[in-house]
Amino acid sequence: MSAPTLSVVRLVAPNPGPLTGPGTNTFVVGDPTGCIVIDPGCADAAHLDAIDLATQALGGIQAIVVTHAHPDHIGGAAELAERTGAPVLALHRGPSGVSFAAHEMADDDEIMAGGQSLIVLATPGHRFDHLCLWHEASGILFAGDLVAGSGTVVIIPPEGDMRAYLASLARLQALPLTRIWPGHGAAIDDPQARLADYIAHRLQREAQVIDALRSAGGPQTVEELVPVVYADTDPRMYSWAAKSLLAHLLKLEAEGRVRRLTPDDAGPWANL
Repeated sequence: MSAPTLSVVRLVAPNPGPLTGPGTNTFVVGDPTGCIVIDPGCADAAHLDAIDLATQALGGIQAIVVTHAHPDHIGGAAELAERTGAPVLALHRGPSGVSFAAHEMADDDEIMAGGQSLIVLATPGHRFDHLCLWHEASGILFAGDLVAGSGTVVIIPPEGDMRAYLASLARLQALPLTRIWPGHGAAIDDPQARLADYIAHRLQREAQVIDALRSAGGPQTVEELVPVVYADTDPRMYSWAAKSLLAHLLKLEAEGRVRRLTPDDAGPWANL
């Protein structure tokens, strides 16, 4: 008799929005001998009922794993843990991480989902406590908010860091991936192409920041740079674009390529 293969049940939390798309993906992952839940999403009773039902069909829940501590990913975790008695696992515990997590994991830890082994990958950048789970046997990656089913993700300093984010994307490029399940949106079946596109997109934005500062002929604030660098973005999203723009500027500052003229992150900023 052949060993069971990985089963993946995707449930979409009822929390759609500008940053969550159709809603946060919750995954029930394992085989007939047991499973884990990845990112329970919001504390919606019907959503938690659906998670509970899916875990029962896969041998029962062994653990709840959160990819990072943003509210749309951990909102239902505490209540699901109370319902099921399953421990909540996170990369960081305490006030700056998941305060109610029962266990703190580390890079390269192994998590068992029934008979399936998943590897914890510390992938900071979107948030300092971000992790992915990799099922090496199938090449499937559960990517949280490192990538999205469509579009890109926002990097918000100080919890987000553009240098760390690009390094995490590069780390994933070294893996023999077959599919990425993102935290929002549909599965990505061309993982290496998507990762390459993500890195190219961020580097293009970085070049646009440099060009915008050069073309302005003088120092610019973040507010002044946003409509130039993000001319292809809906102006209603400029407040969020400004956060990723700041992340780019902080990366460039750390690399000695731009400088701020005041202690204020908002600027003005100038090329070196």
